Amino acid sequence: MGKKILVINPGSTSTKAALFDDEKELFEKTIRHSTEEIAGFDSIADQREWRKEMIDDFLDECGFEASDLDAVTGRGGLVRPIEGGTYTVNDTLVEDLKEGIAGQHASNLGGLIARQMGDEQNIPSFIVDPTVVDELETHSRYTGNPEFPKVVVWHALNQKAVARRYAASVGKKYTDINLIIVHMGGGLSVGAHKKGKCVDVNNCLDGDGPFSPERSGDLPSGALIKMCFSGEHTEDEVYHMVCGSGGFNAYYGTNNTIEIQKDAEAGVEKAQELFDAFTYSIAKEIGALAAALNGKVDAILLTGGIAHSNLVVEEIEEHVSWIAPVKVYAGEDEMLALAQGTLRVLNGEEDAKEY
Repeated sequence: MGKKILVINPGSTSTKAALFDDEKELFEKTIRHSTEEIAGFDSIADQREWRKEMIDDFLDECGFEASDLDAVTGRGGLVRPIEGGTYTVNDTLVEDLKEGIAGQHASNLGGLIARQMGDEQNIPSFIVDPTVVDELETHSRYTGNPEFPKVVVWHALNQKAVARRYAASVGKKYTDINLIIVHMGGGLSVGAHKKGKCVDVNNCLDGDGPFSPERSGDLPSGALIKMCFSGEHTEDEVYHMVCGSGGFNAYYGTNNTIEIQKDAEAGVEKAQELFDAFTYSIAKEIGALAAALNGKVDAILLTGGIAHSNLVVEEIEEHVSWIAPVKVYAGEDEMLALAQGTLRVLNGEEDAKEY
């Protein structure tokens, strides 16, 4: 019999739950939430009991008793910067998740619900590789002005999961190799992984780095400053230009990568140019991070939903294959990654970290 793990991944409009037997997913469900339902709560933390009841109902539907679980693991939320790993949900972490110490987001509920259910069954509760994982080297923290410290929010869970998957496929450990990993979704993060730590990565939440379907990426500073002080836009409007309506949305009026690719393949010049610019910006970032790793790169991994696009993969590979082999791990299997992080602790492969 394997370890039975309940995994919880709350999002802004949904709650995902999955039941695992070791790495085998037994049951999975995505529960959708309407805008009206969410609006009925004063804060993210106030949704805990409401969402927990849905998780309890999910276990009932599966015909599974909570008392048979070995652990409960939630998606890590916006907490203080920490190094990667699997963390026990202790009292300090609970307080920071409630407060939203680094921001209010539905993912904060993952650890809160996991702790509550774990306490009820007297079993451990964890979070794994939250988006605020910070393992930057000192020199990579410099931005050019101390008034603008570098903050990183990125796809830590998926990047580290595919890093371990690739390492296993070549008979090595994540801590033995250097990788550049590109997660391509609505936001886009490119990380330099050196011997098991991500030593440099862009803040994809604020739209830094290459542009993406919804983010503008690195913008010309002078033009951005002039726009901010033009009196024509509010702070929220400018931020939305950078994060939300930037990137593909700004250039093509949609964030639908499949639609734009179809146009590009049909010969629509605007779509072709946009795809060329998109893959070029990613390739430039890969090249920069190759320098961060002193050119010692074992592989370049492409992941996230857009990695399903053969056109994107082929164009990036054309630019960067001289640096290292390019491997594709399309999609993002966050639920499995959370279960795997839990198993590494339960099986004694690594120690749970204390927040």
